[in-house]
Amino acid sequence: MPDTPIEKEVWDSSRKALFINLDNSIYGSFAEIGGGQEVARWFFQSGGASGTVARTVSAYDMKFSDYLYGRNPGGRYVCEDRLVQMLDREYSSLTDLLKERESSTRFFAFANTVATLNYRKDNEAHGWLGVRFQLRPGS
Repeated sequence: MPDTPIEKEVWDSSRKALFINLDNSIYGSFAEIGGGQEVARWFFQSGGASGTVARTVSAYDMKFSDYLYGRNPGGRYVCEDRLVQMLDREYSSLTDLLKERESSTRFFAFANTVATLNYRKDNEAHGWLGVRFQLRPGS
């Protein structure tokens, strides 16, 4: 056995996105609110996104966020409750609208909600992200 460690191949974000884009069984949506508006871009830039992306939505304004996902009872936008609202809405939209694909498609919903640093940099930047997905079509 050689004394040198085996080098692992490192995939960048673009290659990972392309790998997913080339799998015809994976299809879903990206919902990004607040400052978290970068993930879907990787899928589009890597190529082949038409086979993966059913929709993307990006709501920076709070009123648009409320319109899309309903008001959060706690009034917060960057929190677990909002993330769950986003995932539930996006996932149910896929499974309701695309029933004809359910025997051959593994649906997913990706969501994130992010507070970035403000101009004065006196706030705490933070965020939440989640993915809801099927391991097998129709599951």
